[in-house]
Amino acid sequence: MYCLQWLLPVLLIPKPLNPALWFSHSMFMGFYLLSFLLERKPCTICALVFLAALFLICYSCWGNCFMYHCTGSQLPESAHDPSIVGT
Repeated sequence: MYCLQWLLPVLLIPKPLNPALWFSHSMFMGFYLLSFLLERKPCTICALVFLAALFLICYSCWGNCFMYHCTGSQLPESAHDPSIVGT
């Protein structure tokens, strides 16, 4: 389970509030995961645990899935604040 220390923080990186940055964020995270899996070659158990956690987060639409934005979920209230989105 040593290899999970490099994978689990990826789930904690928040998605940007600005919807214009969602595509670049998802591309960065996808390329990071792909390069990590190709370079470090984590054990099968670690990879399966991470993919299961990623699937459950994205399937539940909690709002932290970096792959896509669920259509039914609302943006946080701070997303409508121009002082935050403009930074």
